Amino acid sequence: MFKRLDKSDDNRVNVTINGQPAQVPAGETVAAAVLAQGLPHTRTTPVSGAPRAPFCLMGVCFECLMVIDGKANQRACMVRVKEGMRIDSQRGAGEWQT
Repeated sequence: MFKRLDKSDDNRVNVTINGQPAQVPAGETVAAAVLAQGLPHTRTTPVSGAPRAPFCLMGVCFECLMVIDGKANQRACMVRVKEGMRIDSQRGAGEWQT
């Protein structure tokens, strides 16, 4: 289970994760935000559809790919949350939204 060490409610931003509103600490990564919200996985593989979740949290493994603000294949561990951000789990290779 992933949980935050700092319980401070100061400086939070509003985001949408898979269609659900959430308040998360400003400045944390999208991967940390979705893990702390209890999201079981961030993407599925293009070949088998198996679920995947963040692993290395430093941009190397590419297991944390998500659709962020309509743009697929974003490494969630490398992107910081910001006010109004739309975050969605990615299915397979991901489709670009407009």
